[in-house]
Amino acid sequence: MDIIRTKEGFLEGQLLLIDKPLGWTSFQVVNKIRWAIRKEFDIKKIKVGHAGTLDPLATGLMLICTGRMTKQIGQYMGMHKTYTGSFRLGATTPSYDLETSISEPKPTNHITAEILEEVRAGFLGNIEQKPPLHSAIKKNGERLYTLARAGITTEIPSREVQIIDFKLSEINLPDLSFYVSCSKGTYIRSLAHDFGQKLGCGAHLTSLKRTAISSYQLSDALTLDAFLHSLDAKS
Repeated sequence: MDIIRTKEGFLEGQLLLIDKPLGWTSFQVVNKIRWAIRKEFDIKKIKVGHAGTLDPLATGLMLICTGRMTKQIGQYMGMHKTYTGSFRLGATTPSYDLETSISEPKPTNHITAEILEEVRAGFLGNIEQKPPLHSAIKKNGERLYTLARAGITTEIPSREVQIIDFKLSEINLPDLSFYVSCSKGTYIRSLAHDFGQKLGCGAHLTSLKRTAISSYQLSDALTLDAFLHSLDAKS
């Protein structure tokens, strides 16, 4: 990733490939980068934004735009994305991942490789999907996760998304490792939940890493710490 580490370079606009650390919100990553650029170059104001949210419990590739490049965020958000991660069968959670406690444990001894393959194939192509109640989507001006944490349930309309590719890379019941390539707007947490519903045993997401956004690869990204250190070490 080529970065022009100058005041003019960041203001003119750059695309940063950042590997989001575990436990950080996407908003926190953007704020940290904005603060670091402003501090290092004594800039009073600079636009910094990201092209696609990752949950705090997810890691991986974020595309972050600075300066005039933020005008292209919409273009990057529309690109397809790829992920790797793991589901755990036999229990659900309200958030569809490990952010909330497990509820409704169910047996998984009826699950076979043939059943897994049949259900997996059923998720390929264009599907209807509901976002999790614990998500950053707004309804009547409130984030859904704020309402959910307050115990308020709300009806969420389903949306059409595209699952371009979906593979089960490792089966070690009750855990499944997966690879997914999908359209924008796809919630992998919802995919985990819906997959478990189809199996009749429930499931939740236990890990998630975004490995690519279109042709942009995680292998070309900098960790957040590496980017911050690169500002300090600029010549």
